[in-house]
Amino acid sequence: MSHTLKIGLAGLGTVGISALKRLVSMQTNIAEKAGLAIDVRAISARSRTKDRGIDLSNFHWYDDPVALAKSDDIDVFVELIGGDSGSAEASVRAAIEAGKHVVTANKALIAKHGNALARRAEANGVALNFEAAVAGGIPVIKAVRESMTANSISRIYGIMNGTCNYILTRMEEEGLSFDECLKDAQRLGYAEADPTFDVEGNDTAHKLTILTSLAFGTEIDSESVTIEGITNITSADISAASELGYRVKLLGVAKKTQTGIEQRVHPTMVPKDSSIAQISGVTNAVVIDGDAIGSVTLAGPGAGGDATASAVIADIIDLARGLEVKPLGRPVEALDPFKKSEIYAHKGGYYIRLRVNDLHGVFASIATRMAEQEISLESIVQHKKRSKLKVDAELKGTGKHQDIILITYETTENRIHNAIEAIKQDGHIVDTPQVIRIARI
Repeated sequence: MSHTLKIGLAGLGTVGISALKRLVSMQTNIAEKAGLAIDVRAISARSRTKDRGIDLSNFHWYDDPVALAKSDDIDVFVELIGGDSGSAEASVRAAIEAGKHVVTANKALIAKHGNALARRAEANGVALNFEAAVAGGIPVIKAVRESMTANSISRIYGIMNGTCNYILTRMEEEGLSFDECLKDAQRLGYAEADPTFDVEGNDTAHKLTILTSLAFGTEIDSESVTIEGITNITSADISAASELGYRVKLLGVAKKTQTGIEQRVHPTMVPKDSSIAQISGVTNAVVIDGDAIGSVTLAGPGAGGDATASAVIADIIDLARGLEVKPLGRPVEALDPFKKSEIYAHKGGYYIRLRVNDLHGVFASIATRMAEQEISLESIVQHKKRSKLKVDAELKGTGKHQDIILITYETTENRIHNAIEAIKQDGHIVDTPQVIRIARI
């Protein structure tokens, strides 16, 4: 071969080591597919002495990833450090300004700085590839940005965090509590020691904002996502959903509306017979609705060293083949400013669980407040002991508390909010209400 694509790789965590091992062990195979030899010339990480299960003596070592990014000895800078600032941001910016192509798996960086980084990459004539930033080994970035360009996409949604999906799956299948499942996820390495970023929905939100930009041709706006995590989901909610024919999933949803674009992350009840309900464990899935293709579902491993490294290497091979596209699918200057559709205007069905005083007249009062907001109720359900669901016209006056489950027909979030506030004012509610959207996918 007449030319070699020279790589500098920063970050030797789980993904970085997996990528490095594959680039070395599959060098000949990758070169045949890429049409060029791909040679890792230099690496950078926080510790030189840590045992990573691979001999690093053949690579030039940089203590400073920014210096590596600027090195004349590389063509492509691979950033696997992580984080939306610090050395990750500084090194990517340095690489772009030095005329190096960039490959990254850093969703937080792209979500926060993607517009600016894409603009600078275009100005400097270099690529900014980030397939691995969303849904791990699933090629969803390429699908939306390149394969579906002949479509007008109306909606994109999915399960984009394996930690949350694992927890919700275990809660349903084994009747465990959220805390029990989280501890197991941490023990198995599916959840971080501090799982907040995952379970509160922030990880999904970062991925969603990137997909929103690619799907709808807008600037990335990570500040306009409505986010709810899964920490308040209880075994009672999981059980009720199952008995009503649903499963609870944490979904990221981006949708075009008449007033703008919705970006929302929240627990959702999905019908058990829907494709998205079949996604269990740590698996991810993204559904894309296009006018020409209908609905397409991409599913697979959304995290893990090898799966994510696969996407990183695919981006490198694209560069070796000379396949360069605009980072956000079109020139940054051609992107529309993001216009947010207010979440309170969102329409859909809702599951509402209220813990109320077990007193005469409570049902009637709740139904009245719902009617005042023009909310039609599909059912009012009393959650009895032993997870039995029984429709009842009125609670008997026992002086205790009971869980009341309301299933609504399509309505707006604003109406739901107003009705619950009115019920609170009546003094019937004794705990925080649970509200979960129902997606009739």
